[in-house]
Amino acid sequence: MGDRRFIDFQFQDSNSSLRPRLGNATANNTCIVDDSFKYNLNGAVYSVVFILGLITNSVSLFVFCFRMKMRSETAIFITNLALSDLLFVCTLPFKIFYNFNRHWPFGDTLCKISGTAFLTNIYGSMLFLTCISVDRFLAIVYPFRSRTIRTRRNSAIVCAGVWILVLSGGISASLFSTTNVNNATTTCFEGFSKRVWKTYLSKITIFIEVVGFIIPLILNVSCSSVVLRTLRKPATLSQIGTNKKKVLKMITVHMAVFVVCFVPYNSVLFLYALVRSQAITNCFLERFAKIMYPITLCLATLNCCFDPFIYYFTLESFQKSFYINTHIRMESLFKTETPLTTKPSLPAVQEEVSDQTTNNGGELMLESTF
Repeated sequence: MGDRRFIDFQFQDSNSSLRPRLGNATANNTCIVDDSFKYNLNGAVYSVVFILGLITNSVSLFVFCFRMKMRSETAIFITNLALSDLLFVCTLPFKIFYNFNRHWPFGDTLCKISGTAFLTNIYGSMLFLTCISVDRFLAIVYPFRSRTIRTRRNSAIVCAGVWILVLSGGISASLFSTTNVNNATTTCFEGFSKRVWKTYLSKITIFIEVVGFIIPLILNVSCSSVVLRTLRKPATLSQIGTNKKKVLKMITVHMAVFVVCFVPYNSVLFLYALVRSQAITNCFLERFAKIMYPITLCLATLNCCFDPFIYYFTLESFQKSFYINTHIRMESLFKTETPLTTKPSLPAVQEEVSDQTTNNGGELMLESTF
């Protein structure tokens, strides 16, 4: 077991003379895993995420910044979530080129930026979703006592802390050389040696798993469970002045994105780190980790496409503003010569959307709070 080697096909090998040696290596207790399928898979998924993520998050940020008055604490968290998604999708063209060509010609610096953007988006998204979940918990379970905590100033401070945390983690994973050259082919963020994984990357992985995944997961599940239990009390609904179905829909969409995108990736990442550092030498687990890692990685990047559903179902004013602007755009495209005199003016409608509030027991709360 001490001489056990893990052979990782980073690229499809065109040297047929190497394959018989690899085939015979199984007799020497060597685990062979061909994961070259990941390049076409990643390239295809990244292309879809780039197109959809760029459009949806650009439109969302436009609506947040120019069509809505950002008076809600939740709106501040969601705006930062959309910004994180947009920054990440802007780096995807480089990853698309890399995966389809299996070569990184853009240099070490751009590789570091690309890797940092990925880590910042994945774990920044989980932390911002956690902020939204905690904010919803405070608003529904402690609607009056949380008034001094749930302020725009505190939300901005929390967002700044999240950015500092995720950028620090992303940059720390990029401090060393992130590109490797093998047979005139350059790789980006892969092909690291067992020594690098054991002494450096495994420790970073454990840190970001605990801070960026395990703690947010516990908080999201706990807050959502308490909110659901609180909503069973009839007095709660009249106190917060909201619709039970609306809150249930928010929680469902929120947790669905978290479970589909982040739970599989982070679960496999932990196993993958153990395999790459050879803390685990079981061949079945090695094969499983190497095959599942690129698949769950693609699921994680899809969060950029799913997050706009969170914007839509969480902020009621976003729904109305999005509908109004879409309707006006369509109307301008298909406008007839007959003027429309029965429609309300845009400024009046926008004012109604932006300023829509609910007064419950002396506490002024926006409908978009949850």
